[in-house]
Amino acid sequence: MTTTPFTSRHAMTRRRLLGAALAAGATGAAAPLALARPAWAAGGAAAPATPAATTPGGPARLTLPEPTGPHPVGTVPLHLLDASRPDPLAGPGRFRELMASVWYPAREAGAYPLAPWMTDGALRAFLADTGFAIDPALAPLTSGRVGAPVHRAGRRLPVVVYSHGAHSHRADHTVMVQELASHGYVVVTVDHTRDAITEFPDGLVLTPDRSVPMGPKDFAADIRFLLDQVEALAAGRNPDADGRPLPAGLLHALDPDRIGMFGWSKGGTATVYTMLTDRRVRAGLSLDGPMQPTITTDLDRPFMMMTAEFTRAGQPDVAEFWTHLRGWRLDVQAQGAVHVSYGDNQVLIPQAAELLGLTDEQVRGMIGTLDPARAVKIQQAYPVAFFDLHLRHRAGRLLDGPSAAFPEVTYLP
Repeated sequence: MTTTPFTSRHAMTRRRLLGAALAAGATGAAAPLALARPAWAAGGAAAPATPAATTPGGPARLTLPEPTGPHPVGTVPLHLLDASRPDPLAGPGRFRELMASVWYPAREAGAYPLAPWMTDGALRAFLADTGFAIDPALAPLTSGRVGAPVHRAGRRLPVVVYSHGAHSHRADHTVMVQELASHGYVVVTVDHTRDAITEFPDGLVLTPDRSVPMGPKDFAADIRFLLDQVEALAAGRNPDADGRPLPAGLLHALDPDRIGMFGWSKGGTATVYTMLTDRRVRAGLSLDGPMQPTITTDLDRPFMMMTAEFTRAGQPDVAEFWTHLRGWRLDVQAQGAVHVSYGDNQVLIPQAAELLGLTDEQVRGMIGTLDPARAVKIQQAYPVAFFDLHLRHRAGRLLDGPSAAFPEVTYLP
């Protein structure tokens, strides 16, 4: 099993990335191992961050940036069962099961606990795969308050669904997810079982299985089922397979007529395949998706690409896909960005690297030259602007062209 979150021209797995980092910068075994675990998490320091927490007698916990929207954030996990898709790998008579999370604007949230970046069992599986005996207590917390009541402002809330990259997990873009929720969106994330590190309520932990290849079309099938669950919540039905209670106000809160989607890498390609087969998704955002297999079908709805390594200039499949966009379209690229730059890796890796004693050159080899603090601002601004425009019809100026606020972002014609 490998936990590679993407397939890039560098073919760098997380295990190899961390191993190289340790070999290059670690001065001893015990301390580096206790700090290396966060490097996989890769995604959080640099902008406004939650106050650093420390474990007794140990190093500081990693942190993720605080969202900037006007609302506190709530979250709740969902255990979902797709009775339309048998899963012979799970056993006779079993059906496909998925773990998802719902993130939303909350109220009266302070009394509810902060959600961890990953559940304990999934996190331990992740750490075991890297080969490090790490203290899971160093994992970051999110800004999401588990089970907090939903903020309601008199109308239903727009929805955005998220699809992760290959061999990854649904927490990989928490910075973006909780930012959208703080601005009034309901965001639904999902682990693509057998291509994700995921933990179910009964304690079962599954990891990526390379003997069961999954492509973007398989991810899209999961997302179409997820959209059914969005409609169930909107209609007042609890889709949780175990019947666990939902936060107050979540039922009837979602607007099934205002749904967008974004995804990273394979999840970005899956966003396209979902939109081509399901018109419930009105606008799509790809974070450096490779657009493979080649897409030759026209797409008539708004689509935005935030590219880094899989560019139109360097990737024929991306260039081909661009020619089939018949609606509103935009392609932006941040200077110095690499494949992981539009996600949590960009801010968590530098925190771990500082503790590991890695050089700036070694860090740049992992996350590129895009400054982490600037990367966070880009992650927080552009997705919100895109979905505001196409789901809320709020016409800002950020997407019109080059912005003085983001000089490192190029708008590609």
